[in-house]
Amino acid sequence: MKITTIEVGKVPDPLRDQFDPYSVMFREMFASTGRAFEYEAVRVLDGESLPDPADLEGIAITGSSAGVYEDHAWLDPLRDFIRQAYAARTPMLGICFGHQVMADALGGNVRKSEKGWGLGRHQYRVIDRPNFMEAAPESLSVVCSHQDQVIAPPDEAEVILTSDFTPNAGLFYRSGQALSFQPHPEFDDSYGTALVELRRGKATDGVIEEALGSFSSASDSALLRDYIARFMQDAGSRR
Repeated sequence: MKITTIEVGKVPDPLRDQFDPYSVMFREMFASTGRAFEYEAVRVLDGESLPDPADLEGIAITGSSAGVYEDHAWLDPLRDFIRQAYAARTPMLGICFGHQVMADALGGNVRKSEKGWGLGRHQYRVIDRPNFMEAAPESLSVVCSHQDQVIAPPDEAEVILTSDFTPNAGLFYRSGQALSFQPHPEFDDSYGTALVELRRGKATDGVIEEALGSFSSASDSALLRDYIARFMQDAGSRR
């Protein structure tokens, strides 16, 4: 199965020399599961055109510093791409901004949250278990970095991951072919920590220190990565 990563964000300038692009992080996320995938990337911010989603085997949409409510020339084409992919039943994953723009394109409501910055490793309750994550524990601890949130999911989506800070943290769509998460299983702790440090002066000192302390807790990113990879393969077999 070939995963086509739709890269709609870039590593922030101060960190770009230290960390791989998001499309590479996604490739490494899938590769770490030991499952057989091939990879390609479409770098939207570099002017690369979105392909016909009906011709793709699997889609993964990255995070971004953009908001779905902002005015970017590439946003409406991306929304159309998502709707076409959903109609074609192409397996589709969204992470962080990808999670938000999928919800936005398919009828949900996304905005900047009054709760402020979500940073560090947050713990999310598993409230539904589709087949690909039937063995999931009661909660998953995964790195996050966001202000925007899905406030109201689309009618087509069911919430499978939640927290008090991010009620709609994981969505599984009724087609069985689309999945999205607000946290970042593709981030390692070094990048997650660097992002927290980068938010000094933007987030409060208390949020920063709590976020940095959260990295002393155990990570469940490997579990979530495996659930995602299993979803992709299962969805691909049903198409």
